[in-house]
Amino acid sequence: MTQVTTKPFGEICGEGPVEKWVLRSPVVTVEVLTLGCIVRSVLCADTNGHVDDVVQGYDHLEGYLCDRRYFGAVVGRVANRIAKGRFAVDGSEHQLDVNNGPNALHGGLRGFDKAVWRAEQVEDGVCLRHTSPDGDQGYPGEVQACVTYILQGGTLRCRYQASTTRTSPVNLTNHSYFNLAGQAGENVYDHEVSINAQSYLPVDGTSIPTGEVRAVEGSPFDLRKQDLIGSLLKPLPGPGFDHNFCLASPGDPWALRHAARVCHPKSGRVLEVSTSQPGVQFYTANFLDGSVVGKGGSRYAKHSSFCLETQSWPDAVNQPSFPSCLLRPGEEYLHETTFSFSTV
Repeated sequence: MTQVTTKPFGEICGEGPVEKWVLRSPVVTVEVLTLGCIVRSVLCADTNGHVDDVVQGYDHLEGYLCDRRYFGAVVGRVANRIAKGRFAVDGSEHQLDVNNGPNALHGGLRGFDKAVWRAEQVEDGVCLRHTSPDGDQGYPGEVQACVTYILQGGTLRCRYQASTTRTSPVNLTNHSYFNLAGQAGENVYDHEVSINAQSYLPVDGTSIPTGEVRAVEGSPFDLRKQDLIGSLLKPLPGPGFDHNFCLASPGDPWALRHAARVCHPKSGRVLEVSTSQPGVQFYTANFLDGSVVGKGGSRYAKHSSFCLETQSWPDAVNQPSFPSCLLRPGEEYLHETTFSFSTV
């Protein structure tokens, strides 16, 4: 049985209070903010029973209001990148806010991560809702979005739902930065990772997929067998992993399936991710540089954490061969992702 409580977490001028919801099971405690549906902390024990927070973030509301790294947030209306911030649907061209070089990233200058969501308690968790108006950040249609976090034992289940009044791309994900040694850990080189993907998406110099779906076999992107992140980074071109791994071919049923496993041998902590989405973005915090001061005064450096962002494929709205990310009036956007925490 999960205990669900709530308490204030500050107030935003002109927007009202922000709440912190605490989900506490016998195994894991998760804190969720109504700002951006942020997973503020995940407290879990190592093999010796020592409990630590394995999610990076901030001690106070001000940190999240100023944050540009999306710590713990639900990002949208469209997670990841859209080339040049442009797309066309139903014969109409749309120009989005450009906020990542020449591209649009994670919903724009003020995406879902900066919205204060409405929250209500549900069994073993919390349900959060947000209305994105027609034209928000350049996107067409009014979108009603709903994110539900359910904690049962060591598993946090994230359910994403949405509807729209006009055809619009929608791609929601959680952007938590994990370090299984504890959020203050120096790096994740001693973590072992495996990703259940036969292929990945190569990208151009601005991190937009080229359109090719390339087999991982024989490449530095073959993560099908558990290996140390530190070892995997060495032969990799560029600053680190920031790539979509393809979990299913277009047309396959999007049933919940195993996507990734990360183990920290020293603490014995394990994170397993399953999803109904067709992709997962594996990101090794390449652009943290020690300038961000997080919880307890921790400075978050390059490769100090990792993200596993379950998603539709990046720039899918401009890539006809990719699984579609378009949501049309009368349809329901629905997918689930689970994060399971345990020890070995």
